[in-house]
Amino acid sequence: MKWQERISTNPLICHGKSCIKGTRIMVSVVLDNLAAGVSTAEILQSYPSLSAEDIQAAIAYAAELARERIIPTVIEVGK
Repeated sequence: MKWQERISTNPLICHGKSCIKGTRIMVSVVLDNLAAGVSTAEILQSYPSLSAEDIQAAIAYAAELARERIIPTVIEVGK
C-alpha cells in the first residue's frame, strides 16, 4: 500500500493540513493518538470512518517526512 493513496492535502480542507482522504481527520491527529499510546482498535472506535489501512498510511507518511526533514534534538555527550 502506498500512503499517497490514502493521504491528501487540500488548502480548502483543515487549512491545508494532510488528512485521510475523504475525511477531515488530520494525519497529525492519528499520529498524536498513536504517540500517546492509544491502540489502533481504540482509534478505529473513536473515528469509525477510518480503517486500519488509513492508520498504516499515516505512519508511512510520517516515516517519509522523517526522511526528508531533520528536527534538531539535544546532543548528549559523554554517555
